[in-house]
Amino acid sequence: MRTPPAIRSALWVWLIAALLAGRLQLLPRVPPAAVAGLLGGLVALLFLAYRAWPAVRTWADGLELRLLVALHATRLVGIYFIHLHQQGTLPQAFALTGGVRAVVVAVLALAVALAPLAPATRLRAIAIWNVVGLMDLLLVVITALRLGPADPLTLRPLAALPLSLLPTLLVPLLLATHLLIFARLQRTVPPAPAAR
Repeated sequence: MRTPPAIRSALWVWLIAALLAGRLQLLPRVPPAAVAGLLGGLVALLFLAYRAWPAVRTWADGLELRLLVALHATRLVGIYFIHLHQQGTLPQAFALTGGVRAVVVAVLALAVALAPLAPATRLRAIAIWNVVGLMDLLLVVITALRLGPADPLTLRPLAALPLSLLPTLLVPLLLATHLLIFARLQRTVPPAPAAR
């Protein structure tokens, strides 16, 4: 499905803004709670755009579920988290635990998106993967919120490029796709027959 020009332009503006925020080192200048607020605000904006603008809703609903799941292969960034932990740059509570979970979710996303499954089986696999993937992402955010205020230097690598793209672009986008997948599955999966 072709991306409408207005949506494509908005995505480009978002990417450029996220790159500038990383390049100008804006994230270290704000409290960790503000970064969490930014992340939540971006997800809310995506949700609002989906609900308020029919063009966005039509485009998002037209995206293949497998594509939305495959986007989560970007969570292979967890390998880099593990590497940074081994270098002593990121704490174990964030990098090792979250990194391993992110890699598992990414590999499962690729398996669910690419495996030759029957349509009903794929929908069930996507539903299960979506719950697991959302829980992992929420745990990563909660861990960052717990560690950041206690010691702001702990998560300093997340404030510089390329990792600054996580809170300013990738994590909000991934959270939004989880919510979109839930919404799409709810409309796709037929309700179970009523018990007599």
